[in-house]
Amino acid sequence: MATVDMDTLVDSTSGLQPWRRVMHATNGVLVALALTVLPISRGWAVALLLAALAAQGGLDLVRLRWPQVNAAFFSVFRHVASPREATGVASSTWYTMGLVLAVAMFPREAAVTGILVLALADPAASYVGRRWGRRPFLGASLEGTAVFATVAFLVLAARHDLATALVGAAASAMAERLSWPLDDNLTVPVAAAAVVTLIGGSL
Repeated sequence: MATVDMDTLVDSTSGLQPWRRVMHATNGVLVALALTVLPISRGWAVALLLAALAAQGGLDLVRLRWPQVNAAFFSVFRHVASPREATGVASSTWYTMGLVLAVAMFPREAAVTGILVLALADPAASYVGRRWGRRPFLGASLEGTAVFATVAFLVLAARHDLATALVGAAASAMAERLSWPLDDNLTVPVAAAAVVTLIGGSL
């Protein structure tokens, strides 16, 4: 496919991308729900997530190697793809990597909290930041970061004590803003789960 066609496809993925945010939230909530209600061991949960990660990573390698595949990817997933993914690892790959680390490294309760923070706070912050963000803050907007911290706090407070919620919200908000060279989809669930584990907040 010609370069101009790829440019057009990439341009079509810019903007508020509401379906991308819906998918982001839905995937995280479903994984958290599965970890909560299904009688599955940590080993099996990690294995299943690693299988998904291997498939996603394989697709990234193929599409970044062959422009035709990359163009097809952007054509099929134009409602949920992001312009930065045209030349880099897909956000969904980073997302699954973050889930793998959270589940593998922390108690299930903490991992579920970290996943829910990622699922709900990140798309809310992104939407608000893009639509109403005016004040620059660490490469994004103060408004978006404030929304992230607020939603993260509400998620944490619903599951843990107040101290855990306050520290976890601050830590995950900073992880979201200071994730480079990694991706916030990886750092946010790990940061939130780490705070829950270290402080010891419980359901």
